[in-house]
Formats: sequence, C-alpha cells, structure tokens
Amino acid sequence: MTNSSSASSSPQHAASQHTAASERSSVPKWLRIFLPAILILVWLAAAGMGGPYFGRVSEVASNDQTSYLPESADATQVQALIGEFNDSDAIPAIVVFVAEDELQESELGAINEALSDVPNISGVSADISPAIPSEDGRAVQALVPILSDSDIGDTVAELSKKLDEAAPDGVEVFVTGPAGFTADLVAGFAGIDGLLLGVALGAVFIILILVYRSFLLPIAVLSTSLFALCAALLTVWWLAKWDVLLLSGQTQGILFILVIGAATDYSLLVVARYREELRSTQDKWIATHRAIKGSFEPILASGGTVIAGLMCMLLSDLKSNSTLGPVASIGIIFAMLSALTLLPAILFAFGRSAFWPRRPKFEPEVVEAEGGMPSKGLWTKLARNVERRPRLIWIATTIVLVIGAAAATQLNAVGVPQSDLVLGESEARDGQVALGEHFPGGSGSPAYIVVDESEMGNAVEVLLANAGIDSVTVASADSPSGTAPVTEDGITAFGPPGTPAPEPTVVDGQVLLQGTLTNAADSDAAGETVRELRQELLDAAPSALVGGVTATAVDTNDASIHDRNLIIPIVLLVIMLILMLLLRSILAPVLLIATTVLSFGTAMGVAAIVFNKVFDFPGADPAVPLYGFIFLVALGIDYNIFLMTRVREESLKHGTRQGILRGLAITGGVITSAGLVLAATFAALSVIPILFLVQLAFIVAFGVLLDTFVVRTLLVPALSYDIGRAIWWPSKLAKKQDEDAETIAEEAR
Repeated sequence: MTNSSSASSSPQHAASQHTAASERSSVPKWLRIFLPAILILVWLAAAGMGGPYFGRVSEVASNDQTSYLPESADATQVQALIGEFNDSDAIPAIVVFVAEDELQESELGAINEALSDVPNISGVSADISPAIPSEDGRAVQALVPILSDSDIGDTVAELSKKLDEAAPDGVEVFVTGPAGFTADLVAGFAGIDGLLLGVALGAVFIILILVYRSFLLPIAVLSTSLFALCAALLTVWWLAKWDVLLLSGQTQGILFILVIGAATDYSLLVVARYREELRSTQDKWIATHRAIKGSFEPILASGGTVIAGLMCMLLSDLKSNSTLGPVASIGIIFAMLSALTLLPAILFAFGRSAFWPRRPKFEPEVVEAEGGMPSKGLWTKLARNVERRPRLIWIATTIVLVIGAAAATQLNAVGVPQSDLVLGESEARDGQVALGEHFPGGSGSPAYIVVDESEMGNAVEVLLANAGIDSVTVASADSPSGTAPVTEDGITAFGPPGTPAPEPTVVDGQVLLQGTLTNAADSDAAGETVRELRQELLDAAPSALVGGVTATAVDTNDASIHDRNLIIPIVLLVIMLILMLLLRSILAPVLLIATTVLSFGTAMGVAAIVFNKVFDFPGADPAVPLYGFIFLVALGIDYNIFLMTRVREESLKHGTRQGILRGLAITGGVITSAGLVLAATFAALSVIPILFLVQLAFIVAFGVLLDTFVVRTLLVPALSYDIGRAIWWPSKLAKKQDEDAETIAEEAR
C-alpha cells in the first residue's frame, strides 16, 4: 500500500483532483445548497398530500369479481342485464338459521319477527325474501339484499350481530352468500393500511440497521421509500376516483409492497455508490454527483425492465390483471424518482454524518491501491472460488435448480372456491356448509340465464334435465317474491285452482331464468354444471347467456389461464430485448433470462411442495403463477442488471473474466442487502389473510432469496466466467483480452 503523500503525487490522484475541481467549479455554491433543499421540500409536500389517503383506498376500490371480467364474458353481460329485470343491483346475503332439532312454531315466529326488523339496518334493502324452511325442519333461510353502495363489511357485521341477538336459544345464525364472502374479503384487506405497512417498514428498518449499523441512514432510506409510496398513492387514488384505473384491495397491497421494496433496493445502490465515492473525495457534492451518475443507468434499466414487464399485463383479459400494470408502474416510477432525487439530497445534507457512527474514511490511496476491488472480505473470497472452479459451480447449481423446478407440475393452479379465498375463521364459509346440509348447495346463488322469450321453453327443458340443477324459476313482476317456479309444463300458478299463472318479466324480448344449483355455488361440481349448460344451450337456445356467481368464477379462471399463457412469453421477449440494448450483447441476455426462468421454476416447485404438503392449501388461483412470474422475472432480473452492468463496466477496463470477479466482489454486499429487503417486504404480504397474497408472498420471497444467494452469486458469475469474453458476443467487448491475472492479484493486495 502506498502512503498518503505518494498517492497524492501519483498521476491518477492528480487527475482525480483535477476532475473534482472541475466538477466543483462548474456548479455555483448557491445552487448546491438550493437544489437539494428544494428537492426535499417538494417530496415533503408530496408526502403531506398523499399521506392522508392511507385508509381511504376503500372509497375508490372494488372487490367485485364480475367488474374485473372482460365485457365480452357471458357472466359480465348477464350481470349488466339482471338489474333490468329486478330494478336492483343489490348483493344478496343468505341468512341461515340452524337448530339441532326440528324448529317449533314459536321459534319460527321469533325468526320471522327478527327478519321483519332487518330492513331498519342501514344498507339493507327492503326486498327481503320470505323465510324458507328446510325439508328436515331444522333450518330456515332468507335472502337479504345488501345495497351495493353501502359499506358491505359493516352492514353484514351489523346484520349478523342483530340476528344473532334476536334468534331463539339453541338456534345458530350464519350470514353467507355473495355478500357474506364479500364482507370476508373486506375484513381480510382491512389490515393493508396499518398492519401490512407497519410489518413491511419494520422488517426493512431492522435489515437496514443490521446492514449499515447506523441509525440515520436507515431513516433516510425508509423516508425515501415512504415518500415515494405517498406520492404513488396520491396519484393512483385520484386516477381510480376518475375511473381511469380500477383498484382492488389486492392491487393496493401489491402496490405498497412493491414501492417499499423497489425504492429501498434502488436506495441501497445509491448509498453504496455514495459511500464508495466518499472514500475518494472529501467534497460531498462531488460524491453525491458521482453516486447519481454511477447509479442512474442500473436503476433506470432495472426500473424500466420492471415497468416493461408490468405493462405487458395490459394485454390481459382480466381487468384485475390489466389494471395492475399501470398501478404498479406508477409506483416504480416514483420509487426511481425518490431514489435518484430525494435520497441524494438527504445524503448531501448529512454528508459523512449519515453513516454515523461508522463514517467512511477519506482514503484515496487505499482506493487507488485496491483498484476498485476489495482486497478481502466474503465476496472477494467467493469471487476467487468462482475463478478456481467455475464449471463445477455452475453445473452443480443448475442440477439442484432443475430438481427443484421438476416439482412445479404439482402446483394446483386451476382456481379455488370462493369460500377458501380468506384464511382463518369465516362465518360465510361456515354458513355455506350449513346451507348445503339442509338445502340445495347452490341456494341463494343461482345460475342466471338470460334467454329470448321464444327460446324459454327449450332453455327450461335443458336446465331441468341437468342433474346439477335442483329447480328453475323465472323473473316475474306478477309474483309476490319476484320469481315464479317453472316446470316442463310451464310457469306454476299461485292461489286456488284456476288462478292464471303469472307472466314472466320481458325486457327487450328476453326473460331471466334462475337455476338453483344442487352443489355449492363455488364448488368444482357447480362449475362443471355451468360449463355443461352453456354447451347444451348452444343448440337448444342459442341466445342464452349463463351468468351468476359460479359462471363468474368459471369465466375468471378461464380468462386468467388465457392471460398466463399469453403474457409470460411476451414478458420474456420484452425483457430480453431490454437486456440486449443495455448490455450490447445477445448471448449474455439469453443466459441471464434462462437462469432467471430456471430460478422461477425452482421457486414454483418448492412452493408446490410447501402448499400441498405443509400448509395443505386447497389449490391456487390461476393468476398466482402469472403474478409470481412477473415479479420474480422482472424483479429478479434487477439483480442480474446490477451485477452485469458493473461487470461490463469493469470488463471494459480489465477484460471479461477479471471484470466478472471484480463485479461480483464489488456488488456482492449491496445486492445481497437488496435481495433481503425485497424478500422481507414481499413476505410481509402474508400478514393479510387472503390465500392469493399469502401464496404470492411465499413464492416471491423464496424466489428472490434463491435468486440473490444462488443464481446471482454462483450460477451467473460461474457460467459467465466459464464462457469468458464470448458472453458479450457480438459486441466489440467480446474481443477484449483479459488483463494478466498476476497483475490483478497484485492490485488486489
């Protein structure tokens, strides 16, 4: 190592001092103070405006599955027409009263009295159906419409409480049906603004404390992430308010996690560069400027890659998928902006004090002696191991990943019943079980069939012939209940013999039939019934459209599978093109994509084993693999971008193989920290008791850790080192010779 005086007199040090002087003199002193202050004030204002919108997302969000289907879907068209037959867009709640023994007259009277008082509850429609006893006499059900513009969660909770208090002793009350399950979802998503955010920020703070062993720096980084989230939330809220975007609790949760994780990752890169530059210069303005310059390309490339992958979701048939693209992209944009503007301004304001008590030393002679590569440490040792056994390392890791990926075929991602969407206790799920024990399983959630009046007879014949249909009714304004039973002989008359049968309600030449399903509306058997009806009605009643809760689930699953098969290949192609432009190579991007896809396959394989054998989940939504792919490939490729952009930078100076070793040693710490942060933030999603989010949390968290500690640390460097300079083909860098290994080793000492 050279001493300070000799370092100061070296040509390299003199050149560095001259460059620093030029950088300093080109920017007026007042601007160096004014610009960071303005940036901090602007972000404070954005946070001040966006902060109050936490807790208000429910005002502009919707969790109605039908609203996310494409307009061409049968279930969507039927849902739009139902309101024309009954003049109501209310969501039905099914109230079930169950007793151990046959209900007595006094108990039935008390139940009817309790139901008569239900319309006084805010948010409940007055059109409550009569109480319907079961054949075994041990249960009663009633249909209670909940106004769609009410707070469904609060209304259902009040309804359940009031009926439970009024029910006779020994009679259990359950509120189930579409409104009951919607209330479950609302309750499940209730923790997003508080619990989820607190757990995510707490986990990130602990990791940052351990990484930096500082107090001020973690606060600066967390402020950067939180301010980015406030600005993103403000933007997304108003776009949803203006009906530009469709927002759901699921999308909101992903937005929160994505912004915190991405902004923190980008901030880690900026801080690492800033610390690196503080060792070479005493001027914090120059260090800040160089940190931004060194971080700009990898942050822009990684953020752009994530945005490109997310925007491919716009090709989705499901609006719940397509709307995630722009919502999450807005979050990534603000994450990049905050990391490249707010954080540098904060770092400039604090200078070396930001790292207190471990302030980086000004030691240009050490930096010059190291040649930019740490002379010791875990990552330097790992780089040397890669240098000694590259082929063994990449072959061994590939075999392990392939074995893990083989289990991915065991993931049952074909959809789950609505009753299993919410984890933990569920009154709606218990109520559906009770309903199925005493009534046809699909009671209260029928299949709706809109058909031309001229084809009504044929449609009824098809419905009654299907074993999955218990009974059929038709919408009729002449009937006291709004519907009239239909048999193969026609509409059943009410009253004494000779009373004329009620006329069906006809809207634009169409009638609305309701088929009560024999199986639970969210069961696989009910879904199969809907598919059979659609196929049989094609010939018997070509105008017929089948909708309802079950049809919505069927159409959602079909659209989700279509989206998965379409979007995944397009995302791969888009990201590969971006990497080719970034790395000026064809071979390197192909290998990076291949390793990332292999990592994704392994994550899905391990997830399948854990979901099936450990947690015993009922299955997975078809969108789980798609979301997992989008986040693991788009975010996982970030770490390869962080690594390979630095490798390319070092390869231009020292050749490919030495560039790989240097890039791995230099970026090892910051990329590992970034991976831990992102894994921790996505793992925080598991505190929300929604099956989809819990599964996504495991897949992404495990996949990111796998990518961080195996793919980026071992597989990519070893494979790239084994291939050598040909990895940059066809760019000119593929022809650059490596520096002599002994020279590099001497520099490292």
